Amino acid sequence: MSDQTSVIFKGRILFLTEDLDLLRQQLDGQDLAWNEGLSLIDNISTDEITPGWVCFYYDETLGEYTYVGLRGKQVERNDIRSGGFEVIVSGKSKGCGSSRETAPYSEKAAGIRLVIAKNIEKIYGQNSQNIGLLTSTDFGLIPRILAGEAIPLSEFTDGQDPISVAIIEAGGLFEYSKRRMAGQVSPPAITTGPRPMTLVEKVIAQHTVVDLANDETGVSSVEPGDALFVRAGVRFSHEYVTPMGASLFRAALGKEARVSEPESVYAFRDHLTFLGEVMPENQLRMGLLDRANGLADTQVEFTEEQGIRLFGEVAEGGSEAICHNAVLDELVTPGDVVVGTDSHTCTAGAVGAFAFGVGSTDMANGWYTRDFRVKVPQSVRFNLHGEVPPDCSAKDVMLQVMATEYIREGKAIGQVLEFGGSGVTSMNLDERATLTNMAVEAGAFTGIIEVDQRAIDELAAMRGVRSEDIGGTILQADADAEYVAVFDIDLTALRPMVATPGDPRNGIEIERIDEKIEVDIAYGGSCTGGKRTDMDLYAQVLGQAVAQGRQVAENVDLYIQFGSQDIRRYAEDRGYIDLFRKAGARLVNPSCGACIKAGPGVSLNDSQVTISAINRNFPGRSGPGDVYLGSPLVVAASALAGYIIEPRELEGILNQAH
Repeated sequence: MSDQTSVIFKGRILFLTEDLDLLRQQLDGQDLAWNEGLSLIDNISTDEITPGWVCFYYDETLGEYTYVGLRGKQVERNDIRSGGFEVIVSGKSKGCGSSRETAPYSEKAAGIRLVIAKNIEKIYGQNSQNIGLLTSTDFGLIPRILAGEAIPLSEFTDGQDPISVAIIEAGGLFEYSKRRMAGQVSPPAITTGPRPMTLVEKVIAQHTVVDLANDETGVSSVEPGDALFVRAGVRFSHEYVTPMGASLFRAALGKEARVSEPESVYAFRDHLTFLGEVMPENQLRMGLLDRANGLADTQVEFTEEQGIRLFGEVAEGGSEAICHNAVLDELVTPGDVVVGTDSHTCTAGAVGAFAFGVGSTDMANGWYTRDFRVKVPQSVRFNLHGEVPPDCSAKDVMLQVMATEYIREGKAIGQVLEFGGSGVTSMNLDERATLTNMAVEAGAFTGIIEVDQRAIDELAAMRGVRSEDIGGTILQADADAEYVAVFDIDLTALRPMVATPGDPRNGIEIERIDEKIEVDIAYGGSCTGGKRTDMDLYAQVLGQAVAQGRQVAENVDLYIQFGSQDIRRYAEDRGYIDLFRKAGARLVNPSCGACIKAGPGVSLNDSQVTISAINRNFPGRSGPGDVYLGSPLVVAASALAGYIIEPRELEGILNQAH
């Protein structure tokens, strides 16, 4: 498609309809007439396009399994590839969730050339551009395509920033990068004059690449819409993605190519370490465990070849650390740029860093150039006032934020969530990290919080250094900075929340639920719920029960998983390990685990219900059962009660029983 001026789509159009019978009819060969009243599926996550086990492949095989995880289970192997489809149409928030590039790659490998949806999520959209998969939010294209019209390529570049236009016209990122490295193309110079800037704009301005050849960075000002490249101080990947990135890196640059400045590049074996404990029998028969373990082997080979630090497995099982916990606790400095092959890279925004996730192609390109393309985003400001009530936590704050109309309608897609106010300064660093970690669940580009002395002191304590040795740059938003929207939230009125199954934006106060929701699994862990403060919160609730000789409810399995070995040692030093075991919890070493259906704590059938401290509950993500999201306090309280409950209600139950 490189350098074409127009595109003709001769294949079929697949409408991803809420009516599963209509969907199946299309897959069986019947074309569906287009009408604007057609009900299309919203919020199709990358987990549904390529479920976790499909991501063990990173070649054309992905095209065989496109959409096999789609809700309703109507799509079977090779349905998309053999159906002759070239265009796929769906509703709001297409490609939400994980940053896995396998999702658009799978669609392209199945023959799809164009994705149309009401909203295109930021990372998914960029990954699509990188591999030459066209996207659009213009439903007016559908009748023109059906009429056989040649669609000008400009229809897909209108409204895009100049770098994205050049990448689309080149047919993908690597082709563009080859031209850029050869001096044939270059991003436009930043000419934005002095202006008040948001926090993220200041970080971007400081790290903007001005001259790639001479390694010159930094401009005085940027504004939303500016297209540029930023120099990253931390680049990282994990075993799900490193092999695909390595393959792309070598294919584009040659077998002898070397990663630039490998001392700022990191790799993690943190996603699939417990996969063998939960992989279904049919997947074992397919040889998928060997393939998954092969990803880790390929990562070891690549990191050793390139001199990259690998956070690997530990002898007793599990990982040294989940990437996001390690990046925040050990690697990031305030005001830095952090880029990782995971959507929750935004966690590092808790210390004023510009941190965001990318796909395999972006990372492979960035291993060489050290920079990543960015269209300066707009920012949304959330002013948090007061302090979080004792029976709530930052998780409840985010579930409330994401339940707002602004977020649910997809208005925050591609924007930055900037958090400030007395409610933020009253939180410790772990709780702030929950806010930034879950910004991506709102469809946001990233989340960010100004650094204060408290955050620096906590970083220093974790790293065993003096506060003045943390380094980095402390930046603050200008008082008159421009935000696309500003929201004020009174934290004193906050009540314990859950997100009902299917989407983390389905937040509701527990007290408003008018039925008793019994749970089978309570899961405390992941990068969101496995931090030091989360351990404190689990212990706070479980300690009350153990003191009265109580344990987890008979029919509930409680899992507590640590975000890193350092966090496990923190829990051990405070006596939590013994406490958790007395309460009846199963302790799990660091790994993404059940959060991605790859470790202890997954549901085994669709009748099981989970209350979980993880960050997302898209269909099938943690197994076939329903997943409710809640705070560590709610997870622990519900594990003891046997049903979803507010923490303050538990105290009454314990006192009554005692």
